[in-house]
Amino acid sequence: MRDAGDDTPTLPEDAAALRALLLETRALVDTLSAERDALASQNERLQHLLLKLKRRQFGQKSERLPEEQLLFAFEEIEATLAENAAGAGKVLPTLRDNHAKCRRAGRGRLPAHLPRVELVLAPEATACPCCRGPLVEIGTDAAERLDVIPAQFRVVVTKRPKLACRACSGIVLQEAAPARLIEGGVPTEATVAHVLVSRYADHLPLYRQAQILARQGIEIGREVLADWTGTAASEVMPVVRRMREILLASPRLFADETTMPVLDPGRGRTKKGYAWAIARDDRPWGGTDPPAVVFHYAPGRGTEHAKDLLAGYRGILQCDGYGAYKTLAAAGDGIALAFCWSHARRQFIELAKGKTAPIAQETLQRIAALYAIEAEVRGKPADIRRAVRQERSRPLVEDLFAWFSAQIARLPGSSPTAEAIRYALNHREGLVRFLEDGRIELDTNTVERAIRPICLSRKNALFASGDDGGARWAAVASLVETCKLNGVDPQRYFAEVLTRLVNGWPNSRIDELMPWHWATSERS
Repeated sequence: MRDAGDDTPTLPEDAAALRALLLETRALVDTLSAERDALASQNERLQHLLLKLKRRQFGQKSERLPEEQLLFAFEEIEATLAENAAGAGKVLPTLRDNHAKCRRAGRGRLPAHLPRVELVLAPEATACPCCRGPLVEIGTDAAERLDVIPAQFRVVVTKRPKLACRACSGIVLQEAAPARLIEGGVPTEATVAHVLVSRYADHLPLYRQAQILARQGIEIGREVLADWTGTAASEVMPVVRRMREILLASPRLFADETTMPVLDPGRGRTKKGYAWAIARDDRPWGGTDPPAVVFHYAPGRGTEHAKDLLAGYRGILQCDGYGAYKTLAAAGDGIALAFCWSHARRQFIELAKGKTAPIAQETLQRIAALYAIEAEVRGKPADIRRAVRQERSRPLVEDLFAWFSAQIARLPGSSPTAEAIRYALNHREGLVRFLEDGRIELDTNTVERAIRPICLSRKNALFASGDDGGARWAAVASLVETCKLNGVDPQRYFAEVLTRLVNGWPNSRIDELMPWHWATSERS
């Protein structure tokens, strides 16, 4: 007799039924164990990633993970999670099916422009297995998968028949040979474009490209590829010069600079060169001028190089607080500086990491409120952006600088917090300029994003081959990064531009060779 409150499940008395129940329970335990092991593995990996992130943000500077290493950590963790899921799926089909369902839900459709190769898998039988009558198609299940054909090299054979007249002596007609970028060489312009894009867009040094070619039995040395690169860079230099002229005619530009190691042949080691950059991107306020960036190589970082970069420019220059830009503006040549709020808050971010700097933490909260307003007006016309800033951002900015003045008065003059506040106060005029002009951005992230690939290529290639190599690097990178800004395939762009140039494209139509003209044709 069971008590009324006893909830113990009743077991069957039949041995066969009891055995079936035992097997079912055992299968359930195996399922739960597999799920537990998968979750435990995922948890372990995520904990490992969390420790890396904490070390990167709060650890000693020497222990922090560089950006590319952090991305690598994410890739490795995600790959390990996928490996664990695949292993669990082999043991437990339910997990495998759930994983496949999640993949289908999040993968989206493959691009429509890709060619489709249809594989039809039809049953061999065409008659009904029951009545032997003919079968008819009532529907089709279709599934798309992404396939790849590894890069294929081919040989283009150009034949030019000679035609002669049997009746007239000395009459021979033959089509003229097409112009070549590499006279006496084997590459087409598309091949040279491939080398340029691999080097300056995909950051593959020439010696690695030579190794890739060798795997397909094509023995072309690094020095030959370098010859192609130098010839192509010389050919496109007029396009880069014209693009710089177009940018300098803009009413507003971004500017920044980064180091570029170059070989110093006289000393047999590298020296520090600089890639200066000017950029334009009017999309945040609905401007119609296409985005672009132009790099300019210089052997130093002095004011004279900033003058070379911006020679003849008149307008708003968005930049950091580097003194060279201030000198240009102070000369009264028509340059007005708009400083970067991201640089202003950078020192406060470092101070706030220790959780012992309440002034820094409050500063970050106040600046974050400005960025929240900017997120709301991004993409809206300049006059609307200015109106919103006047109404909502101006009171926040004025209150922030008044608060800065009050805080610095009670801080030791040499304290890190005082230095960070002093930077903001000293750059106040340029920091508040965005309130009066809806075209101005809150920071210089536009040009910093454009410079980032230069840094990646710098790490892979180690150094440029000298000042001439730095200038070549800057020229080709200008076109590559402008293609990216406009959503243009740089491979197609370089192939077509080089072909046009070697066939005598007129200088009067050089504006038609700007990368943004390819954006329209690729979308059509």
